[in-house]
Amino acid sequence: MSNIPMVSVLIPAYNAEKFIGAAITSVLNQTFKDFELCILNDGSTDRTAEIIDQFNDPRIIKIHQSQNSGLVSVRNTLIALARGKYIAYLDNDDVAFPDRLAKQYAFLEANKADICSGDYETFNEETGEQKLSKVRYSDADIKALITVYCPLCNPAVMGRAEIFKKFPYIVGNDHAEDYSLWQEIALAGYRFANLRDKLIIYRIHPKQISRLALESASLIFDRCRTSYISGLGISPDLTPKKMYFYERLQKAPQFLLEISRRFRGVSFSANCQIYSRFQHRRNGILTPFTRFERFLFSGIATLLGKF
Repeated sequence: MSNIPMVSVLIPAYNAEKFIGAAITSVLNQTFKDFELCILNDGSTDRTAEIIDQFNDPRIIKIHQSQNSGLVSVRNTLIALARGKYIAYLDNDDVAFPDRLAKQYAFLEANKADICSGDYETFNEETGEQKLSKVRYSDADIKALITVYCPLCNPAVMGRAEIFKKFPYIVGNDHAEDYSLWQEIALAGYRFANLRDKLIIYRIHPKQISRLALESASLIFDRCRTSYISGLGISPDLTPKKMYFYERLQKAPQFLLEISRRFRGVSFSANCQIYSRFQHRRNGILTPFTRFERFLFSGIATLLGKF
């Protein structure tokens, strides 16, 4: 192992006493060993600091702040601190599978992408329910799907450190800061991928930031999405949203064609996901017709996107 680690794993922590120990342990148990683990305790008022300090592995870098500065500031501080060639994220309430770093490191070292995430397993703390993810894997699909949602599992992301240092998180995009970042990086021409391997267990629980800040995140998401679509050279008037039939027939197929021209090779399933955002999702007598409509125009866009 060199003095400069190949991978910097970043964990922001705030009032995470229930889960932070498992998150740290999952990183220390990785089969890939050439990493540093940077943890920033952002002014926690519970036992988070105490639990972090119980770990004495020399690869851990600990920062304890007395005042809470917010997730955007913490992420930027951790990125500035990172020394590795690659940066890997993990949230304080998630768990990495033992071969997560090894698989992503090998993929990025083979120059198959600049930033990658992957499949994951969700675990609902309230119900005990477990589900497997259904992500799309290609660069074209990921960049196309950013027009409607975030197609990367953020705590499973690993990428080239220089990219993260070049594009710091933007203050004011709190709770949708990752989505905004992927847009910037996509517009800059960097390559994305999702691995077909399960990388982490993504925990769902009542105190999750993404659930507590859903309303404010939605407003930021809409603003960032419009900016991304404009950045692609597509009229914001075509932005996917629920429309009635006649307006939808004018705008939805045109949007898919624009996306297919911008990103060659968008899959049929990704086109279907995008087209569905133009439709009113109801179960009823018209469902077979709306499904046929979605399949028809998605199929046409997929075929045209190959040429």
